[in-house]
Amino acid sequence: MRSEIEPGRARPPILRRAVAGVVLLVAAALAVHVIIGVFLTLVWIVAAVAVIAAVAWALKTLVW
Repeated sequence: MRSEIEPGRARPPILRRAVAGVVLLVAAALAVHVIIGVFLTLVWIVAAVAVIAAVAWALKTLVW
């Protein structure tokens, strides 16, 4: 039975950890930006459909 313990670093160097943290922050910010963009796109589509429906209703009421 081996009783030797292999030496190894318990934690990565501080600079490497800092870079990993920055990468995570940038990725999270990009994800939030994309999610907000998709949401706003859906809102604009719903608004456009509502405007078209309102104009069609108004024309139908006034003309026909």
